[in-house]
Amino acid sequence: MLLSPEASPLAGRRVLFVSGKGGVGKTTVASAIAAARARQGERVLLVSTDPAHNLGHLWDVALGDGPTSVGGDDLALEAIEIDPEQTVSRHLAAVGSTMRRWLPERLHGAAERHLELARTAPGTHEAAILERVAEVVGTDTSEHDLVVLDTAPTGHTLRLMALPEQLTTWTEALLANRDRAERFGAALTALGGDSTTDRDAELRRLLVQRHRRFANLRDVVTDPRQCGFVLVTTAERLPVLETQALARRLQDLGIDVPAVVVNRRSPSTDGELLATRRRAEDEHLTTLRASTSAELHEVPLLAAEPVGEQGVATVAGLLGA
Repeated sequence: MLLSPEASPLAGRRVLFVSGKGGVGKTTVASAIAAARARQGERVLLVSTDPAHNLGHLWDVALGDGPTSVGGDDLALEAIEIDPEQTVSRHLAAVGSTMRRWLPERLHGAAERHLELARTAPGTHEAAILERVAEVVGTDTSEHDLVVLDTAPTGHTLRLMALPEQLTTWTEALLANRDRAERFGAALTALGGDSTTDRDAELRRLLVQRHRRFANLRDVVTDPRQCGFVLVTTAERLPVLETQALARRLQDLGIDVPAVVVNRRSPSTDGELLATRRRAEDEHLTTLRASTSAELHEVPLLAAEPVGEQGVATVAGLLGA
C-alpha cells in the first residue's frame, strides 16, 4: 500500500515530489498523500510549484506564498502556492538595493532598467521557483515532518530539477573568480591602490549563501533516504510514454522514483466499452511495469471529481491510507 505507515515505499522520506504529464491528476494525488500522512500524525507542508495553480481550487481555499491550514483543524496540514512573480520581485528588490549601494547615483537609472529587463528574461521564473523550493526544503523541513511538492508538467519539472546542479556549479565558478579578484585587490591595496573590501565581502557573502542553498537542495533531492519522486499517469499511450521518459531522466539526474500512481483506471465489469478500454490500459501498464522498478499503485475512475476534503480523503483511502 502506497500510504500504509508500515510498508510504504515512501516511508522515512521527508521530501516528496509528485510529477507527471499535465492533466493526469498530480494535484489530487499530492493532496491525498499529504492528507493521509497528516492523518497519521505528521506535520505536513503541501507546496504547489506549478504556475497554473490548482491546489487552492482543489481544497476550495484561497492559498498564497505563505502557509495556510487546509483539511480541518484536526490535521497539521498546511499548503502554499509558490508565486514566482512575488519571488522575482523580492529578489530583484534585494539586488536593486545592493546595486544602489555599490553604484554611483548617475548609474542608478540604468541599473533599474536592467533589472526590469531581467524580470521578463527567459528562465527568470524557473530560477525564482527554484529559489523558493530551495528555501522551503532548507527551512520548512525543520518545522514539518514531510514536504510534498505538487509540480508543474514534465518538461518544466525536468528543467527545474536540472537547475540545482547547474546553479551550484555556476556559483562555484563565481566564487573562484571572486577569490582571484580578492587576491588581486589585496595586492593593489598593498601598493596603495583603492580598496573595495566591503563590497567584495558582501558579494562573497551573497554568493556563499546562494551556493549553500542550492547545494543543500541538490543533496536532498539526490538522497533516496530523504527524497523521492512519485510519478502520476493514466493508463494511456502518451502519458505512459512520457512517464517512462521522465523516470529515465530523473534516474540520469540521480533522483529516486519509488512509486508510480496510475490514476482514473477504467473498470473491467461495467459494459463492453469500458471493458475494452480496460484491456487497452492493461497493455500500456504491462509496458510501464517492464520499464521501471517503481511500485505501481492504481486509482480507479471515480463517478465524480475528487474535490475538497472529502474527495481528497477518498483518493487517500484508495491509495491505502
